[in-house]
Amino acid sequence: MNAAGFADELRARAAAGARVIAGLAGEPGAGKSTVAARLAAELGPDAAVLPMDGFHLPQARLVELGRRERMGAADTFDVDAFVAVLQRVRADYGEVRAPGFDRDVEEPVPDAIRIRPEHRIVVVEGNYLLHDQDGWERVLGLLDASAYLALDPETRRARLIARHVAHGKDPDAARAWALGPDEANAALIRGTACRADEVLAVD
Repeated sequence: MNAAGFADELRARAAAGARVIAGLAGEPGAGKSTVAARLAAELGPDAAVLPMDGFHLPQARLVELGRRERMGAADTFDVDAFVAVLQRVRADYGEVRAPGFDRDVEEPVPDAIRIRPEHRIVVVEGNYLLHDQDGWERVLGLLDASAYLALDPETRRARLIARHVAHGKDPDAARAWALGPDEANAALIRGTACRADEVLAVD
């Protein structure tokens, strides 16, 4: 299936009246935020995007926990807060606020995302939506549909390195991070693809 087909599926589900929560999972650099934005644009004003990135633990907390050099790993997010927001979105009562994420400073931004009652389709995107350990196992059951983004590995790594450079890392540091912590996370995430309803090929 491609992204357009997935959008058609979400539109059909939403036509039944209940809010639809769809998850896009994939490895770092697979294009989750780009595909989520395209889906929302195609679906129109009824759709909103909820990125998982806003639930990164603050850097000061990661330093306290000794996890700063693994930022982006499954245990460097506030999974309890993420699940709580998803539960409120599923309950579909009034506006739900969620944090965004500033990639330039690598910190969450409180209340940057607002899911309003008129948003009948909510596209959630993030690395660990299909993960089944460490609290993440609660996420999949809160999604009505899920898709895993599949991208050529070399293209994915090249885009990831370029993204790190664009947000302030020098090329050597960007490559080291992409092939180190990011690649370790990618291996874990790749193993969760089998839990998705659909696999979307992206380019």
